[in-house]
Amino acid sequence: MTADLSRFLLAQQAPFKIALSDLIRIPSVCVEGGDGFPFGLAVEQALRKALQIAADLGFRTCYGAGGYYGFAEIGEGEEMVGVLGHLDVVPPGTREDWTSDPFDPVERDGLLYGRGVQDDKGPMLAALFAAKALMDAGVQFHRRLRFIFGTDEESLWRCIKRYKQVEELPAMGFSPDSAFPVTHAEMGLLQFHLTGSAASGLSLKSGSCFNQVPDSAFYDGERQDDLARKLDDLGFAYDRTADGLAVRGKSTHASEPELGVNAIARLCIALQAIGVESGAIRFVAEEVGEDVNATRIFGVCADEPSGELKFNIGMIDLGATEQLSIDCRIPVTVSKDEIMAKLRTAAARYGLAYHEYDWLAPLYVPTDQYIVETLMHVYREVSGDTASQPLASGGATYARAIDNCVAFGALMPGEPSTEHQPDERVLLSSLYKAMEIYAHALYELTR
Repeated sequence: MTADLSRFLLAQQAPFKIALSDLIRIPSVCVEGGDGFPFGLAVEQALRKALQIAADLGFRTCYGAGGYYGFAEIGEGEEMVGVLGHLDVVPPGTREDWTSDPFDPVERDGLLYGRGVQDDKGPMLAALFAAKALMDAGVQFHRRLRFIFGTDEESLWRCIKRYKQVEELPAMGFSPDSAFPVTHAEMGLLQFHLTGSAASGLSLKSGSCFNQVPDSAFYDGERQDDLARKLDDLGFAYDRTADGLAVRGKSTHASEPELGVNAIARLCIALQAIGVESGAIRFVAEEVGEDVNATRIFGVCADEPSGELKFNIGMIDLGATEQLSIDCRIPVTVSKDEIMAKLRTAAARYGLAYHEYDWLAPLYVPTDQYIVETLMHVYREVSGDTASQPLASGGATYARAIDNCVAFGALMPGEPSTEHQPDERVLLSSLYKAMEIYAHALYELTR
């Protein structure tokens, strides 16, 4: 590789930051079929913007399947290396929990704030601009390099499923949607509803998506004084308004629920304690509570490659019927059928039925495989970090969508994960270092 690559990488930092800020300003939260687009107008605008950015950098671009996906490509050769990322984001949550507008990026003390800076617009653009630095340095790509932009990653992955139906698949690749050094194991992702007939007479709806720990749960029903006293007894934080009680939690990604506080779980625990009759509320309070591993249902469920099962009550909807929407991350060696059997048994005790919403099979790439060894070598050479080892994660990235693919960055070891949280932020110097790592990785993979 050219000896002065650093000069070309430095030249990309300013345009990268401008492009990322432009992309963050687009509030690309999925709206099903909104304005005639598969996932809504904002997601469509984000896809168009990303393709425009890539075209301006010199890539060949493709707008795919009426807005399900897009890609940008450079280089020659029969084989293709893929970089797979997404442009959709989770809802920002409560605006008051942000110190600035989640869709108006702000730089403070070297940190860039905004929804998507870490998950996944920032890392995806860092890899794209890394390729631009290689292009400017005169590097010839002996394999084609394709950046695949998904638009439905935070929901049902319909974008990447459509891509796989009609487009060429990469021979190998990575997804810049996790952490360094390399994530070689990703838990199985099971999302499901538990539904039953209404028994409580309550009207209660909280949570915005499966894969986010809810940071607030509002109650405006009867016996608010009793509920407030019980919340005080339990030490659960809440706010009282003229309309009702808002139980406070802490939002985080459902792959790491132990880092958050589930407001729905706390509300259900308190409601059950004052005698509210509801199968859904009792299930949450008695079977799960604040145990993010749901050990009452599953026992100790863990394995060596990927750790403990994770369980998140993402949404609750009580009205004419009762419904819980749950995200479960299953260790890579544990059978999905075993988990479902235990779920059905536990749910049935409360008059609830299991309905699968989505399933993503686990990813496990042994550490002696070419893609893992190559990316580990690059990371260690560029970062100087020889202590960090390949990772396992509860997260679900596009790496599991194709063979010979792993998640690679962009979060640096020791830095906080703020995806799916208020004040999502990224250290710009770390993104620039990620850009350097990606440049060397893309060079190696396209030899």
